[in-house]
Amino acid sequence: DFWSSVALMTGRYHGAPMPAHATLPVTWAHFDRWLLLFRETAEEVCPPAGAAHVIERAERIARSLHMAVEDAALVGVRVAPSLR
Repeated sequence: DFWSSVALMTGRYHGAPMPAHATLPVTWAHFDRWLLLFRETAEEVCPPAGAAHVIERAERIARSLHMAVEDAALVGVRVAPSLR
């Protein structure tokens, strides 16, 4: 449903991906690896224009999710000392 909504604008996905990913212990290396696998798969199963379309969106989503993860980590670092 998520990728149907992202790639085809179907509106099938109604979740919240940011909160689901923001607290995961991942680095840019994880996103980079995911993007590599995503690009390979998209180029294998989609026509060239379709692959380019979903890859561009995947790259944008990866950057956004990575920023959310980094922001959550910074908030955790700032909040933790005040909890003592």
